[in-house]
Amino acid sequence: MKEEDRENQVAHFVVCLNNDGYKASLEVGKLYRIVPDKEATAHGYLRVIDESGEDYAFAADRFHPVELPQAVESALLAATQS
Repeated sequence: MKEEDRENQVAHFVVCLNNDGYKASLEVGKLYRIVPDKEATAHGYLRVIDESGEDYAFAADRFHPVELPQAVESALLAATQS
């Protein structure tokens, strides 16, 4: 894979801070992968892969962004794609 392609596929992760009303979908303290969604972001939401394995939009203030070392990010991505 070319370096440019790899940069375009960088995943971002957030940690859940608040699961009020979504106890079955989100766990406080757990990392979730962000799915890029400009429209959701424009309205104050983040689209994440939740506990069901599907992507849903939740209020962005439920989460805090985290930067992970590349090796950790790669391992998490590999685990979620299998």
